Amino acid sequence: MINPKLINPQSIVVIGASNDVQKPGGKVLKNLLGSSFKGEIMAVNPKETEVQGVRCYSKVEELPQVDCAILGIAAKYCPHTVRVLAQEKGTGGFIILSAGFSEENEVGAALEKEIVETINSVNGTLIGPNCTGYLNTNYCGNFAEPVPPLDPHGVDFITGSGATAVFITEHGITNGLKFNSVWSVGNSAQTGIEEVLEHLDLTFDPVKSSRVIMLYMENVGNPHKLLKHAVSLYNKGCRIAAIKSGGSAAGSRAASSHTGALATSDVAVEALFRKAGIVRCANREELTTVCSIFMHPEVKGKNVAVITHAGGPAVMLTDTLSNNGMEVPPIEGEAADRLLSKLFAGSSVGNPIDFLATGTAEQLGYIIDACNDDFDHIDAMAVIFGSPGLFPNWDVYELLHEKMKTSKKPIFPILPSIINVKDEIHDFIHNKGRINFPEECVFGNALAKIVNTPKPQPLQFEGPKIDVKAIRSVIDQAENGYLGLAEIAALMDAAGIARKEEKEVRSEQEAIEAANKIGYPLVMKVVGPVHKSDVGGVVLNVKDLDTVKKEFNRLIQIPETYAVEICKMYQGTEIFIGASREDKFGHQVLFGLGGIFIEVLKDVQAAIVPVSQPEARSLINNLRGYKILEGVRGQKPVNLDIYSEIIARVSALVQAAPEIAEMDLNPLLGTPEYVIAVDARIRVEK
Repeated sequence: MINPKLINPQSIVVIGASNDVQKPGGKVLKNLLGSSFKGEIMAVNPKETEVQGVRCYSKVEELPQVDCAILGIAAKYCPHTVRVLAQEKGTGGFIILSAGFSEENEVGAALEKEIVETINSVNGTLIGPNCTGYLNTNYCGNFAEPVPPLDPHGVDFITGSGATAVFITEHGITNGLKFNSVWSVGNSAQTGIEEVLEHLDLTFDPVKSSRVIMLYMENVGNPHKLLKHAVSLYNKGCRIAAIKSGGSAAGSRAASSHTGALATSDVAVEALFRKAGIVRCANREELTTVCSIFMHPEVKGKNVAVITHAGGPAVMLTDTLSNNGMEVPPIEGEAADRLLSKLFAGSSVGNPIDFLATGTAEQLGYIIDACNDDFDHIDAMAVIFGSPGLFPNWDVYELLHEKMKTSKKPIFPILPSIINVKDEIHDFIHNKGRINFPEECVFGNALAKIVNTPKPQPLQFEGPKIDVKAIRSVIDQAENGYLGLAEIAALMDAAGIARKEEKEVRSEQEAIEAANKIGYPLVMKVVGPVHKSDVGGVVLNVKDLDTVKKEFNRLIQIPETYAVEICKMYQGTEIFIGASREDKFGHQVLFGLGGIFIEVLKDVQAAIVPVSQPEARSLINNLRGYKILEGVRGQKPVNLDIYSEIIARVSALVQAAPEIAEMDLNPLLGTPEYVIAVDARIRVEK
């Protein structure tokens, strides 16, 4: 838990305070003095007796008891200072702005570790080190500017980068976004993004707490904690948007399975965010736009009325919405005709609703009322209204402001004339407390991303029944590396995954006996080489004994081959399921079109374990090749209920056997009657 002396201290000391406000110790004191903090403020600087009008002590030992300390001194002096504060001065909140810790070298890492141990010993909370600080509606302990407008129902912003926080905050402030708190966690030596999210979850108050959370992440330190508390917050009515920057080097690693090559850390992040209901954003502008949309009433559907007095922006917004799964549906009928009669000649209401450059505030009011009361299929309104500089827009923005108070449906103001009517827009943002979306396509993409992000998946559910005891028996006896056919068969049977009947043979006579027992047509494959097709190690549709003999003698001579697998040949659409264990994230399950197409198309979906059958079924719908699975041009469809059930069974298997590092079922053959695995590879890494 976050120590309350950090959140709401009664006294704060700035260590390294300065009269020079171009230094962090000077600027943080200036910002603190300019904030709403009503408690006692102290300073420590051996060269001063007073700093910016605040009493200054020469050393930390001279201080009285103090709740929260902000340190802006050299790293080497921090451990001693923290020790005195924690053990003698009753300090529970620590903000260390200083750099020179684990981000720099091993010496700095040791200093950081010592500090964390001291703070932990008194159940204190550390923000940083190497950060810009922390601020909330109680006080500003942040040296960066600008200090955003603070509102208890503004955004809670948690960031791993102080500089990025400045740029994101600036962009948000410019368009009217307000903040409740800004947590710049720096090195996250003790308290990282996940811990802050946990705090927001555990202390959530349905009346007082913010409902919008913004994250900027360069690392996901604890994916499972993030998932748990993000889902919990979502279920309490919060919405979360996040940037996760930095592609992982795992994306280019050499992997011995298709799953291993495809299951990069970034794929895991995407799966994690989707499972948690977090809207993943690509850049600062998109992040602040998504959070700004979250500050408005929720959009309940995909149908948007585009209301405009300028044709071009309306067309571009319509294109953006339509191309991203949203709808700008036609508006027609008697109610549409009544609305049109109230507008100037030449106006159109078909959607976009264009009431021309000469349109008035009164006419905009008619349009908004009609969208609320007469057009039931409309879920939200986007109002584009700028100015060529000929006349002011005060009355229009006043009307927008008033209509937004009473509208049954969300209204999003897109006010692009940030120079021509800058005074009106400044009033709209700063005096009326509204948010502007100055660029229609940025808004359209952000809205679509929100609507298209699925709700979180349940984290607790009853999975398929599997034989855990049998699975553990195989895994406990297995050595590291790839499992043999018998071990794979035992695992699949225990997990309830349908598989082909196969026989591993090492002589021509064994091949003959296996063929006679299984029956024709057959498939023959090498055992040993990783990519069988690449070495000519797969023979399909073997129909007679002579071919069995000839192909066995050819296959067994392929380098690295130590046996030949013989099995019945099945028909069906080739599909794929795999699992991969990723550092920190645990296992993820990937699935899509199989065979060689997985390498060419890479049309896969990924889900963090545990994966339920309903979650798997919904993700199958997102495959680009979904129509192939449904059956096209006379091709039989794949039984998607069975397919999704097997995905859930693979999830249950790797939960029971976390030692499975990589697993490929490629291909499975799917028909309306069955989905059966005809090739499998499982690698164990204990």
